[in-house]
Amino acid sequence: MQFSHANAIWYDYPALTPGVLFAEGVPGDGRAVSGLAHFYALAGARLAAGTEADLPEIQAWRRAFSSMGLKPTQYRCASESLLRRFRKEGALATIHPLIDLCNAVSIAFATPIAVFDTGRIAGGLTVRYAEGNEPYLAFSGEQEYPEPGEVIFADGEGLAHARRWTHRQSVRSAVRADTTAVLIVAEGLHASAGIDVLQIITAVREGLDGLGWQTRKSAVLSQVRPTFEF
Repeated sequence: MQFSHANAIWYDYPALTPGVLFAEGVPGDGRAVSGLAHFYALAGARLAAGTEADLPEIQAWRRAFSSMGLKPTQYRCASESLLRRFRKEGALATIHPLIDLCNAVSIAFATPIAVFDTGRIAGGLTVRYAEGNEPYLAFSGEQEYPEPGEVIFADGEGLAHARRWTHRQSVRSAVRADTTAVLIVAEGLHASAGIDVLQIITAVREGLDGLGWQTRKSAVLSQVRPTFEF
């Protein structure tokens, strides 16, 4: 399978830096995640001087959402939503060891991180503009269709696994207790994304090692190296 961004995405968002990681593991081992407090502390320190809206990583995504015709305070990128919750509640909900890890790293770096169960993806994923006929299964169980021109994560069968780019994933490929292989995607649009995304992938890889998952492959992509095979 392959992961990539369509040429039109690279053209419209030349500052984009994606980091990707493919890992496999044993489901349901119940192993606790260590080191989350470190990432929470990093997030807390950054929020001490203001809100998530002040962070350059979030500002870059707000500009991108505005360029897509979306109201940034109505449709937030995933990392902004997590940071907002963390600032108000002082913690994040426990969901799944792998998701808990990626959410913690996401708020520490204020950068959205998506995790897809590759067993529920057909033929890889492409981040592209929607035609409007790609079925998206929401967590509510409702089937939706993206607006034409909306940025989605689409698989080889034309199913949408995320809507409004980094806003929300589909329940279709969400991590479950029986998930055995995942594709993890971190995307930055801010000025230091090239450095930060590499650090994000390293942090996630180290966390996966602690959970007993095996990282098979990882990469930081670019317009000249846009495809990740896994």
